[in-house]
Amino acid sequence: MTSLQSPNPNLLSAVIMDILTLLGLALGLGAVYIVMYHGGIVGLLVNPWAAILVFGGTVGATLISVPWGQLKTALRASFFIVFPKRYTQRPEVITNTLIALCEKAKRSGIDSLQEDIANMDDRFLKEGIQLLIDGISPDLIRDNLETEIVFIRKRHNANASVFRIMGTYAPIFGLLGTLIGVVQVLKNLADPKTMGASMAIAVTTTFYGIFSTNFIFLPIASKLNALSEAEILSKEVVIEGILSIQAGDIPLILRRKLEAYLAYRVRQK
Repeated sequence: MTSLQSPNPNLLSAVIMDILTLLGLALGLGAVYIVMYHGGIVGLLVNPWAAILVFGGTVGATLISVPWGQLKTALRASFFIVFPKRYTQRPEVITNTLIALCEKAKRSGIDSLQEDIANMDDRFLKEGIQLLIDGISPDLIRDNLETEIVFIRKRHNANASVFRIMGTYAPIFGLLGTLIGVVQVLKNLADPKTMGASMAIAVTTTFYGIFSTNFIFLPIASKLNALSEAEILSKEVVIEGILSIQAGDIPLILRRKLEAYLAYRVRQK
């Protein structure tokens, strides 16, 4: 019989996502390094002053733009791109859990699900089952849980927007470094020995700005959005499953309904 525990992490999916993230980092850094190495400019692009200007300016502008509490939340969320949260699981895991609950409800009544709530790790599923046990109407259950999904999506979008903001500022500070370098070159036209260092600032700041935007900030924002959609999809499945249990569907009908729902949602996304 299917376990009545709430959905456990899909370790295989989590490992795959970890490998994909690490593989992406390795491929990106490796590609840039190989091109720079063959061009003989590896040492030239390592410029601490350019890094201070781009990354220091980006962080400073972000601190001005984003409240501290939101910034801390976004930084914590960024760890999920390498260490995915528990919602990273296959849809069939959620489906099997809901079917197990449906089997027990059909066999012993909806009130019998009360004893399983303590064993559930998923807070969203736990709240939905409690509403079901309390006899709340289907419309109110759907409205309550969908409202929570709306606020979850807003919180997740806010986290991703922090990195999109950083991705907006970084190339601008790279351009600012380029302008500073050009000014230094024009200032020291009479001294060719100092022109090299000035041009290095001009070039490396642009490199750091473009590289950090397209390889760090925007990819993090995109991965957070993808993880958010995966979590929200799992919660939408939970809503449909709970309402189906309340309607008295048998486990076979519930499985077909959830599989059809998942297929439809995946096609939409």
